[in-house]
Amino acid sequence: MSKEKSSSGGIGFLGILFLIFLTLKLAGIGVVANWSWWWVTAPLWMPLALAAVILVVYGIINSIQKF
Repeated sequence: MSKEKSSSGGIGFLGILFLIFLTLKLAGIGVVANWSWWWVTAPLWMPLALAAVILVVYGIINSIQKF
């Protein structure tokens, strides 16, 4: 018998959060309806922005320590 490996990529927490925000924005429900599209799509781009900030701060600290 062969063992098959199953990999379930899934959508993830941030993907589900984005879909919830998108649904609420398009349906005009709650405070999300008044949010800017930047905030509705934040679960998609915010982790990348946070990683970029961390890398920049790390680079600055690393360059200062070389002096």
